Amino acid sequence: MTFEVFIQQLLNGLTLGGLYSLIAIGYTMVYGILQLINFAHGDIFMVATYFAFYLVAVFALPWWAAALLTLGLTAMVGVLVERVAYRPLRNEPRISLLITAIGVSFFIENLAIVTVGARPKGFPTPKLMSQVIDLGGIRMSGVSIWVPLLSSVLLVLLLFIVYRTKVGMAMRAVSKDVEATRLMGVNVDRIIMYAFALGSALAAAGGMMWASKYPQIQPLMGVYPGWKAFTAAVVGGIGNIVGATIGGFIIGIAEIMTIAFLPQLSGYRDAFVFAILILVLLVKPSGLLGQSLKEKV
Repeated sequence: MTFEVFIQQLLNGLTLGGLYSLIAIGYTMVYGILQLINFAHGDIFMVATYFAFYLVAVFALPWWAAALLTLGLTAMVGVLVERVAYRPLRNEPRISLLITAIGVSFFIENLAIVTVGARPKGFPTPKLMSQVIDLGGIRMSGVSIWVPLLSSVLLVLLLFIVYRTKVGMAMRAVSKDVEATRLMGVNVDRIIMYAFALGSALAAAGGMMWASKYPQIQPLMGVYPGWKAFTAAVVGGIGNIVGATIGGFIIGIAEIMTIAFLPQLSGYRDAFVFAILILVLLVKPSGLLGQSLKEKV
């Protein structure tokens, strides 16, 4: 493998890792606050791609307007899921929330099949993502350059919100002790709603960039990215935003490099991803940056 090919594959890995990271952060935010694995998160990622598709292809909005509107609409979907499916069960056993999350995932997938159809649709890729860029003899599509950059910007923005705003302070307080935070006069339900909105907006950003890289959308497209993003969150330490980001890049780079260096084993790319999860959990069960905490009952 030449140096140029290696760099090209590394950029591809960073691109895929950035996409996994954006989805993984949504998992880790919800888990950090509610100790809940929101298995519907990958399907919210899918819903965002359809929002963007119809806003651009049907309503003919410019891409920047469609992207902003998609972020807002997807955040509203996340809030609706929390309000309708999770909030009524917040004080019930964790297994009830887990089963509900799986049920919500199946519901969204089948609702999409009924409403928009199971046939794949071509996604209108923005010119920014589809243009070819020449970097010293290495020819890359725009998506391979912009996705890691945009992912990094969104991560910095999220960290600013979490660590430099009152809403972020309240989120961190709720993740430590819900009842104590409520006694301090914080509207816990509203803070949890904000967490779902932020996580869903990040999933929307990831969905639009994913569809720009793989320009075909269909109702089950969020299943495998969702599982791999969940794997990334666990590898990095679920509940830790930076850990989820690192885990996403580890999974993305490992997946691409497996195909690049061992093309004869490309059919086992998913197996390699989950093998990384097993190895990390064997060495450090809480993940790379996770903390060992007692489960809330």
